[in-house]
Amino acid sequence: MRFECILYEKEGNIATIRLNRPKVLNAMNKRLWLDLQAALEDAGEDPGIKVLIITGEGRAFSTGADLKESKTRSIEAYREYLESLQEVSKRILRFEKPIIAAVNGYALGSGYELALACDIRIAANDAMIGSPEARVTSSVTGGAMRLIQDLIGPGKARELLFTARNIDGREAERIGLVNLAVPADQLMETARQMAGQISQNSSFSMRMIKKGLHMAKEVSLDALMEFETEACLACVSTRERQESLEKFEARKKI
Repeated sequence: MRFECILYEKEGNIATIRLNRPKVLNAMNKRLWLDLQAALEDAGEDPGIKVLIITGEGRAFSTGADLKESKTRSIEAYREYLESLQEVSKRILRFEKPIIAAVNGYALGSGYELALACDIRIAANDAMIGSPEARVTSSVTGGAMRLIQDLIGPGKARELLFTARNIDGREAERIGLVNLAVPADQLMETARQMAGQISQNSSFSMRMIKKGLHMAKEVSLDALMEFETEACLACVSTRERQESLEKFEARKKI
């Protein structure tokens, strides 16, 4: 597949998407969102892919919306752009396979909101993360109004969104905005190691778990627990379950 604004590659069970507009610090235009959507569709449909990593090429994960492109949009065109952005964010949130964001350099605005939609965030220690929307008379997207509060609580979320200040990767790890912060030169290695650990596990189990985690925010506890029962039964009824038990027994005998 050929893309204009991303690099997309597969290695074993892991697919990697690199946002690829490095001359503008991977600022996000409409073409980038369309490329991202196409790559997500391919990774989702490929049975050999178990985990997806999203990162940025060059010195940034993404500095957010391409303001040069934004200036020329009519309100109608802006609505169309925002609706397509929101659809990609929903697709990431509901993606059946685990997604790791490897946050390098600047991750601002809709760039960081893309990382928020992923399941796991690993940041470089010196990454600069923030939501500058209030500074440029805009507002957050990608479900960030809920996602940030879920991660760091309403008080801290309001502080970061209202002040529009940036924090580095270490601070983001300390407050729970990212899972892990590591030296920049270890970022992709760490992301691939985690992706490798995840890829050893059952795709079907992870699909059920991800669905349940998403449902947990939308349904009652009773409905969620009913789903948990059905999901567990669906898992233990697969051939993969029997193979897993056989491998487990074999390891115990070694």
